Amino acid sequence: MIEDLEAIEAVLTSVDSAPEDTAQALAALARLLDPNSDAASRQGTRMAEQIFGRAVDLVAAMRAVADGPELAKCLLAIASFANVSGQSLKGLSHAQRAVTVTRRLGSPSLLRRALSVRGLLLNDSGNLAGAIEAYAEALEIAGELGDPLAECAVLINLANALVLAARYAEALGCLKRTVALCESQPQSTEPFDFLRGAAQTNMALAYLYLEDYAPGLDAARSAIAALDNPTTVNQQLVRVLAEGNYVRLLLQVDAADEARQRCEIAKHIAHETGLERAEIEASTTEGLCEVHSGMVDVGLSRLSKALDRARVTKSRLREVLYTLVQANEIANRHDAALAYLRELMKYTRQMRQEHALLHHRLHLEAVQRQEEEEAADTETLLEHREVALLDKVATQAAQREALRARTEMLERMAAMAGLRDDPSGLHLYRVGKLAGLLAQELGWDEQTVFLVELAARLHDIGKIGIPERVLMKRGRLTEAETELARSHVLIGADILAQSNVAHLKMAEEIARFHHEHWDGGGYPFGLAYSAIPIAARITALADVFDAMTHPRPYKDVSSANDALAAIAALRGKQFDPELTDLFRGLVLRLQREIGDLDAYLGQAACESPFIRARRKLDDTLHQFQDLRR
Repeated sequence: MIEDLEAIEAVLTSVDSAPEDTAQALAALARLLDPNSDAASRQGTRMAEQIFGRAVDLVAAMRAVADGPELAKCLLAIASFANVSGQSLKGLSHAQRAVTVTRRLGSPSLLRRALSVRGLLLNDSGNLAGAIEAYAEALEIAGELGDPLAECAVLINLANALVLAARYAEALGCLKRTVALCESQPQSTEPFDFLRGAAQTNMALAYLYLEDYAPGLDAARSAIAALDNPTTVNQQLVRVLAEGNYVRLLLQVDAADEARQRCEIAKHIAHETGLERAEIEASTTEGLCEVHSGMVDVGLSRLSKALDRARVTKSRLREVLYTLVQANEIANRHDAALAYLRELMKYTRQMRQEHALLHHRLHLEAVQRQEEEEAADTETLLEHREVALLDKVATQAAQREALRARTEMLERMAAMAGLRDDPSGLHLYRVGKLAGLLAQELGWDEQTVFLVELAARLHDIGKIGIPERVLMKRGRLTEAETELARSHVLIGADILAQSNVAHLKMAEEIARFHHEHWDGGGYPFGLAYSAIPIAARITALADVFDAMTHPRPYKDVSSANDALAAIAALRGKQFDPELTDLFRGLVLRLQREIGDLDAYLGQAACESPFIRARRKLDDTLHQFQDLRR
């Protein structure tokens, strides 16, 4: 058997290698990288890091290799190791290639694995919408296969994405289903025990964020019991995270002595893994515990060292910064807490902007490849038919479809950002349609109306750069929090300005100026009257009306008539007077002619893969709830 990395490299870089040798080399490479394999355990995590670096280059260059199961498994091993070691961006292309290869192979079980791993990497790199879509398909496949183990694994990953999106109740629904599935098995087995422990680890975290400490502590204790004897690197990492959640919950109920004991256990296990991610988590937890216990200088010093490591690796940097904010507040060092909070805000904004643009660029590249393939087919077709000219209407329709395809990833991100306020994800579609209809009332041409609708959907994309706890806060925002929340207009405009998509200038203007007021009392620049771009004035009316007539975490719902009355009261103050009159007349007419305004305005959402995935997941979770009653 080929097990030595040099021998593997020799086979994989040789053009004339026999197919069976290549397959054997790929299988060996997969074993060396798989965190759960015996081979990986023998050669150690730090050696695996070196192997990972070479594997990324080797397999990326293998374009001529037949797409067999060995290649698929090797790609999955590389992508999985990228996730475990906190190098998600390096594994993204391999995960996508694994999905493509497994679809071609027609292997549902391998495809389910590939989709799950891709979801993990998308989740880690900030593309929560893409992650949820991948998990939705993976969950469907697991159900069709009748594989409860696979279903549990997907549900845990899905819950992680929902926690990051601050959809804690939905995340808990997924995790409770996982625990029930694990406990319903005829006999206890190690894989189900591990998955139950992983689910309860994430339940503890969700309850911690909800500040519901009693069920959080129960979940943390159950997680640690289920993860009592971790043997693989992946199991050890989950155990370290479980201990970290447990410590944070214990500190919230003033159980500092027990928290210190758990810190020692976490530190020991983290050292055994050799993973930087695990060691940073254990060190962060210990530092917070020391500050709580009165050892302020020791704890802050430990946290500062953990931050230095996290800044280099970018692994758990947000968590370390947030912990330093907490620790300095506990120590009454408010200037330091504010400095770390500002760094956290800056890093969050920068990271999410960079990730948004990265995923958008990857999406554009995929769209371009597809368009080139379709163009080649079309040219051949036209040659055969001897057609010299396409119909003008068809050309315009094709241009619209191309623009839709190019903005699809941005739309998904905007929908994901909006989930914090609107669980359905339909707000942006309703606002877009209303804005387009108002543009139509002004007599604008069909193409411009289409552009307004498309652009208005992206008005709140900048919310991806705002921390969840600010957007979800029920009470009054502090001055700093208000300033941070308002920065979403500039974040969104920056993302759209750098999106490299033609015809998005209008979307950039809408994102930047839709909170400006007609009388100059808005933000970010205090513009007034016609200095505010008209597309932004149009979108402002649609946005406020929809926000008022649908539930939000921080306010009650108004009827359509009450919302129109409130908007009328702001005529000439917040809103353009002429547009206000047109808008009120438009909504009243739609109510008479259409009836179900929400269904009409949200029709375009049916075309969104992300919204379809959300609905599919909702149906699955509701079915589970019905079964439990």
